[in-house]
Amino acid sequence: MGGPNLEVFKFGMYILFPIGVMYYFGTNLDQRFTVPDFWPKEGQTHKIPFEKDEIKDEIERLKRRRLEGRDRRLRAEAMRREAEGTGDGMGEE
Repeated sequence: MGGPNLEVFKFGMYILFPIGVMYYFGTNLDQRFTVPDFWPKEGQTHKIPFEKDEIKDEIERLKRRRLEGRDRRLRAEAMRREAEGTGDGMGEE
């Protein structure tokens, strides 16, 4: 099959490939490829509630937010129907 020449080639690739990558890119990869302020600060992220009262407050906040969105959606839908002049849309086909 390949014989000793294939083994020498594989050994050379195993040794020379990482050395070539390090030579090409260098050793200061942190300075060359980092994006400043990529990760958010602690005050900019969500705070996960762990206490029972905090969890209850968060559930209430999410419920209020969902109901406000539902009310806005229903109002917008009613205004759209009113603008089209179809009334409530029941029984009219």
